Amino acid sequence: MPAPATRHLAGAALFALPLAFAQPAAAEIHVLSSGGFTAAYKDLVAGCEVKLGEKVVSAYGASMGAAPDAIPNRLARGEPADVVILAADAFEKLVEDGKGAAGTRVDLARSAIGLSVKAGAPKPDISTVEALKKTLMEAKSIAYSASASGTYLSEELFPKLDPSGQVMAKAKKIFSERVGTIVARGEAELGFQQVSELLPIEGLDFVGTLPEEVQRVTVFSAGLAAGAKQPEAAKKLIACLRSAEAAPAIRKTGLDPIPAK
Repeated sequence: MPAPATRHLAGAALFALPLAFAQPAAAEIHVLSSGGFTAAYKDLVAGCEVKLGEKVVSAYGASMGAAPDAIPNRLARGEPADVVILAADAFEKLVEDGKGAAGTRVDLARSAIGLSVKAGAPKPDISTVEALKKTLMEAKSIAYSASASGTYLSEELFPKLDPSGQVMAKAKKIFSERVGTIVARGEAELGFQQVSELLPIEGLDFVGTLPEEVQRVTVFSAGLAAGAKQPEAAKKLIACLRSAEAAPAIRKTGLDPIPAK
């Protein structure tokens, strides 16, 4: 059994900081992360803190939508942010609105939309577009998110599959809570959201992803908030989240990591 001093030296060697990252005092990097990347981010952020020698302060919210904790609304209230992690289109909208820093976007991962049901419930067939349509028409209730995936489902896919509106009549948009949590509580029969947001929820059975013909892949990106107080430290954090070492954790959460070019 190594002596305490030996263990301390071993830990110090393991987490030795590159000189390029050394700073006289640790910066405090404020991050706003959307749900699609949250599971991967939570797995990675502690290691990045150690690697960079910086403190990271995290908050979470949807990429878009009317919820008070949605990232655009947090920024509009003046909440501190150096890094924002959200759907790529939503980041570009932040740039247009003067809330995101142009030219700083870094794409981290691709995310598909999936379906989950309450644990133990029958798993419906969504393997083809026709099977998906039948499942939607027969479902008693459907939950979808107030962010990127839900916007696509409610404004494009559901109306396309059912112009009569029967599907939308029994579908509910979920604000400030994971869709899977609603389904796990038995408040909706079907729950559609980014796969990476469904997999971490206990009490669910994952059914699968939407058929390729109607799938909508969302790219999740990181970038600097306009007026970031720690821009250099923020860029290093983004590089850590996109590094080759981060890819396995990203993949484990149901995302497809996008490697640096």
